[in-house]
Amino acid sequence: MLTFTLKRLVSGVILLVVVATATFFLAHAAIPDPTLGLLGSAATPEAQQALAAKIGTDRPVIVQFGDWIAGLFRGDLGDSWKNFQPVGAQIALKLPVTLSVVTAAVLLSAVLGGLLGVLAGLRPGTWIDKLVKAGAVILFALPGFWVALLLVMTFAVQLKWFPAVGYVQPQESVGGWLQSITLPAISLALGAVVMIAEQLRNAIIRADGLDYMRTLRSRGLPQWRIVVHLLRNSAPPSLTILALMFVGLLSGAIIVEQIFALPGIGPLTQASSQNGDIPMLLGITVVTVVFVVIINFLLDILLGWINPKARVK
Repeated sequence: MLTFTLKRLVSGVILLVVVATATFFLAHAAIPDPTLGLLGSAATPEAQQALAAKIGTDRPVIVQFGDWIAGLFRGDLGDSWKNFQPVGAQIALKLPVTLSVVTAAVLLSAVLGGLLGVLAGLRPGTWIDKLVKAGAVILFALPGFWVALLLVMTFAVQLKWFPAVGYVQPQESVGGWLQSITLPAISLALGAVVMIAEQLRNAIIRADGLDYMRTLRSRGLPQWRIVVHLLRNSAPPSLTILALMFVGLLSGAIIVEQIFALPGIGPLTQASSQNGDIPMLLGITVVTVVFVVIINFLLDILLGWINPKARVK
């Protein structure tokens, strides 16, 4: 287990360095003169030169990269070029909002997707099976922003069950916090629900025809025990999709947070892109990669627990 953990740690560090390096040079290639975005089109050449000297963009790119990567290994993401505040501190303020929405969406996807997938897999050809297959086609065809706007118009504007925009901190009001993340989480989760349900349904149907399932039934095991065995063998593909969805939902949250006016990573990413705030964009990228590494590590541990053949000795 120690060897496995060390390998995962090393691969995670390598992934972080590779992605951070690629993002650094791509960002500098896409924004050759960030002072123009930071100061605006009315900026004078003198002001641009002064800002370039202050943020260090008057130096060679390779020198800038060396300073930034050295700071990264010290845990220092640098300072924003827009407000000259630490990047890590600003991300730490926004990240809980995004994680609240994404975590709620993942939990909703896992519960609803798992329930629908089990019911459809145990009863193929029934109305719920047809509902899952139809929902997979329809929800994948609908744009995510359109679904979010529809939820706002229906449940916030007309029914007034949830707030249309804004975010409430959980320490202020747990009920208000749940209300503020419900619609964003649902809009993010709908596509993931049908994908997990469809994957789990297909896995259960395939596993249900195997010899060991017929053996279990011949032993007279109760139905719930048989379902548990089915889930243990059918869960890995769905868990893999769920882990990938978590990473994908972090990206999808950028649009959803704009629609629901949530003060998360999404608006920060958009503003940084518009302003040419490269340190902030790099910091967001690094944090995202760290989450990818952690999620993949936890997924491997969980799959090893579910499937003994996958366990690391």
